[in-house]
Amino acid sequence: MPTVSVIPSTPPSYRILLVEDDEGDALLVEELLLDTGLPFTLTVCTSLAQVRTQLLATGAAFDCILLDLHLPDVSGTDAVTAVRALAPHVAVIVLTGLAEAQAGPEAMTAGAQDYLVKGKVDGDLLHRTLRYAVYRSQTERMNADAQAARLRAEENARLERGLLPRPLLDLSTVKITTRYLPGVEMALLGGDFLDVVEGDDGLLHAVVGDVSGHGPEAAALGVCLRIAWRSLVLGGHRDNDLLHLMERILVAERDDPQLFATCSLLTLDQAAGTATLHLAGHHSPLLSAPGATSEVTAAHGIALGIMPGLRNWPRTVVPLPPQGALTLYTDGLTEGHNGATGERLGIEGLLTLIDNLPATDPALHVDQLIERTNSLNAGRHSDDLAVLRLDWTSGSDR
Repeated sequence: MPTVSVIPSTPPSYRILLVEDDEGDALLVEELLLDTGLPFTLTVCTSLAQVRTQLLATGAAFDCILLDLHLPDVSGTDAVTAVRALAPHVAVIVLTGLAEAQAGPEAMTAGAQDYLVKGKVDGDLLHRTLRYAVYRSQTERMNADAQAARLRAEENARLERGLLPRPLLDLSTVKITTRYLPGVEMALLGGDFLDVVEGDDGLLHAVVGDVSGHGPEAAALGVCLRIAWRSLVLGGHRDNDLLHLMERILVAERDDPQLFATCSLLTLDQAAGTATLHLAGHHSPLLSAPGATSEVTAAHGIALGIMPGLRNWPRTVVPLPPQGALTLYTDGLTEGHNGATGERLGIEGLLTLIDNLPATDPALHVDQLIERTNSLNAGRHSDDLAVLRLDWTSGSDR
């Protein structure tokens, strides 16, 4: 079993794992560590099998591994490769024998930060080598984390361009406000999507949708559905026909048969003063008129991909006030909890928030609403959040 020695110290200790099957050499290394004057905790293992068990048990919570190249179950650079695979972010210093001239450089080529020759090590050399190896390992990890963050940011930017495109408008004077907030900080975007286009029929068409699940697969499927929706709308497809084709695309493109998508389709006809809705497993939008906001009463249909081919998406026509706004959103806006009561915010809580917000610019109003819901939820976003708001006035008729 591994043995552990603890040297009390006020400053943070170096957490060191010594892998050495020779008891005399292990004792010598511990004495050299004492001579360094560095605060440390030392764990000793005598085989790769013990190392594996120790690293799994502690989550590789070490700053440095001092590794002998001749163990009962592994030797040479294979030992370095095996240890690096088990603890890729821990500094490795190899301990070689006097007769192993090439062993140290070969170990560094295999991934070790440095090497020391047994019998030629004193406290000062071990002090410098240990500190430098740990510093180098930490720097490599920070660089790797920074690179991973850059890659995530680039992937987010690519996905965001697909999920949140620029509205395609010609002559419409409707003011468009869109917002997206990922559910998990630094995560890839989820499957929420939205879009707005003005068709050749002069009507304004909008969609807000949400693919079940999170991560790149959901985001890629959301991008696919968003692009399909725009293409189909511009191609003249409408209503149930449009949803049927979107569902066929979803079924064909999804890798997991359990994945589905909800969405709200909206067609705004300013000349007629109406909005036509089709809800596929999605909640109703909010209708704001001067002094009041309420949830639109609309018929609900089934989510896309739940029962392919059912085609149950009833049509609802909503009369609009001369001046107002329609807000379509995904459930990240309502599924958070109220930190004071522990209850979900829900639609009633959302409407109460809106009533208490000051009348202001639409974009600022949406930002304040998102900020307020996030604050009530104590900053814990468990789901992605997408909001699309359409504002019009009586003087904006063409």
